[in-house]
Order: sequence, then C-alpha cells, then structure tokens
Amino acid sequence: MMKRTLLIAAAVLGLSAPAIASEGSTPPQLKWSFSGPFGKFDEAQLQRGFKVYREVCSSCHSLNYVAFRNLAQPGGPGFSEAQVRALAAEYKVQDGPNEAGDMFERAGRPADHFPAPFPNENAAAAANGGKAPPDLSLMPKARTYERGFPWFIFDIFTQFAETGPDYVVAVLNGYHEAPAGFSVPAGGHYNTSFPGNVIAMPKPLSDGQVEYPKGPDGKSPVPETVDQYARDVTAFLMWTAEPHLDARKRIGFQVMLFLLVLSGLLYFTKKKIWARVEH
Repeated sequence: MMKRTLLIAAAVLGLSAPAIASEGSTPPQLKWSFSGPFGKFDEAQLQRGFKVYREVCSSCHSLNYVAFRNLAQPGGPGFSEAQVRALAAEYKVQDGPNEAGDMFERAGRPADHFPAPFPNENAAAAANGGKAPPDLSLMPKARTYERGFPWFIFDIFTQFAETGPDYVVAVLNGYHEAPAGFSVPAGGHYNTSFPGNVIAMPKPLSDGQVEYPKGPDGKSPVPETVDQYARDVTAFLMWTAEPHLDARKRIGFQVMLFLLVLSGLLYFTKKKIWARVEH
C-alpha cells in the first residue's frame, strides 16, 4: 500500500518514483561533506546553495516545509537571528482574516514558512505547461536510484545514503542536445540522467548565473559553474530534507559509545557474580 501511494504521488508530481529512477543513466558517485557516519553539512556550501535556490529555483519551486527561523538553527546554513528577521521581512506573507473578515498581506516573520511562488497547484500547473513544479523540501530524500547487488550490502556498513543528492546533481547537469534519431516531444527537454531522457523542466542553470560572495582577493572561493551550482543547491536541499542530520549522527555515536561501555560493564559484572558458582 505504501509503495502504491508513493507511485501515485510521484505520478501526480510528474516525477519518476524512486524504483523507476534507475531507468536513466547511473549518476556518478560524488563526495559530500555530510556523507558517512561522521559527516557534517558544510555551512558555506549551504549558504551558497540557499542563494542558488533563492535566485533560481524559488521562482517555480516551493519550500513548504521550511520556516525562515530554520536557517538559524544549529547544523544549518548558520544565519544569525538578525539576518533571518531581515530575510523574512523581504517576503510578503498572506495572513488573516482580520476583524473585517478579510485576508491581508504582511511582511514575513521568522516563524513563517517560505511562501510558495504560486497561489495554488492549478495556478502552478497553468504557468508551467500543465504540470505543477514539485516542492523541493524533501527532494533529495525522495529521489533515488537502484545501486544493485552487491553495492546495497556494502551501503549498510558504510552508511551510504547519497543516492538522492547524486541523482539530483546528475539531472541538473544532464541537459544536452538530443542525439540523432531521438525525438523530443513538444515542451520537453533532453536529459541524459532523467528516466526516459525527457524532462519537462527547462535547463535551470548556466555558468555565471549566480554571483557568489567574493573572498579577500576579489574572487569566488569556488567556481561559478553549473556543476558547482548543482552541488551547492543539492546540499542545501539535503539539509531542508534532513535538518537535524548532524545532531542525529552525534547522538547516534554517543548512544553507540554508551552501549559499548554498558556491554563491558555487564560482562564484567556477570563474570564477578558467576565466579563464585562452581561449573
């Protein structure tokens, strides 16, 4: 039942379900700061990724499950509370009803969620060729691909869980000219990593599109290229999908240490108690 629900939800969003994503070319395995049991989010990368989302992706895609105040929480992009308040105030949020029973707009507050770019799903679909762009809050956790045998066995021990981010980056980098003989339907775009190789979303990124903060030498610390934009915005979306990842890993490590110490204590306690009993 759960699998069927996921398939239906994916169909409504116009996306392939995780099990079907393997029909596209296998994405290359990338290195992420948050991978592995001790990985952490790169604060600078999250800030760059947020900038890419805000300047490029937010015009079509919502971020419904993220509030402005989340940007200041530990393990996140590292914005200060003052920066969050100033950022939220730049947005208009619908509120109400007021005493007259009317809805009204006001400046955003840190507790507000990011407002969607369209008033409803029908309006989003009408503005995008009949399909509403999906919400990106959980995208890197929802998209994945099959690694097959024996990799999924090794993944259990290595804690590999980056199939979603690898897939999203591959799709953002996968826009190319269609090969000879391949027919791309009207409104579609050829993509080497998307299942079926046809995607409705036009190429969203181009080199030099987003200007990153400059260092002391007047240059960006990372290249302003499609590949870098794709990695940064994907890292940011991975954080929106799992904002407590750093804390979860830290607590998990502490629990494992506690269980190891407890096991040792129980073992020596058992040895001491049963040492007086003849076997």
